[in-house]
Amino acid sequence: MKIFNPLLTNYIECLFSENEIDKSRIGLLNDLTDYIYDKIRKKEKINLVFICTHNSRRSHLAHIWAHTANLHFNLPNIQTFSGGTEESAFNIRAVAALIRAGFQIENLDTSKSTNQHYLVRFEDEKHNLSMFSKVYDHRVNPKENFAAIMVCSHADENCPLIPGAEKRFSVPYDDPKDFDGTDQESEKYDERCLEIAKEMFYVFERINKK
Repeated sequence: MKIFNPLLTNYIECLFSENEIDKSRIGLLNDLTDYIYDKIRKKEKINLVFICTHNSRRSHLAHIWAHTANLHFNLPNIQTFSGGTEESAFNIRAVAALIRAGFQIENLDTSKSTNQHYLVRFEDEKHNLSMFSKVYDHRVNPKENFAAIMVCSHADENCPLIPGAEKRFSVPYDDPKDFDGTDQESEKYDERCLEIAKEMFYVFERINKK
């Protein structure tokens, strides 16, 4: 069954040909891999909640790429989520980076709300994602038995306890927000999008090979 459009398929194929992971990150990613694999081996449900301060950029990128990697490898019982320690908005620059990577994303919100709702479309519509900014304990997210994956150092340092999480992982990424309004804006958002894509595919490919 076709899941990805041709542009996104080409992007994913490049991840495998250029999938060099920073050696300093391997340990962090392998810990997450081992957690997911152990849950699969026990035939348990796996809920991955990616958390950053505002749920605006990095947590959305990680949520979507983990979901995409899971679809690619077709692993069982895995669901992905995201949230913040605060609610803000799914940043339009992060949305644009994902569109450049090949995702089809539709803005569903006709209101003037600053927290717009987006639909990330896949060729098989049952895999579509509804994306918007929310706190990590929002009603659409799991309340217990989930892995909290901290993708920004600020949230990691300032929110040491995530109620309901059975495991916590620190996998921080640099914030592309630092380049908002500069000549490097698109380049840095694409860079972060690619880094997160590579690392999520590294995790899921390693699980698939176990």
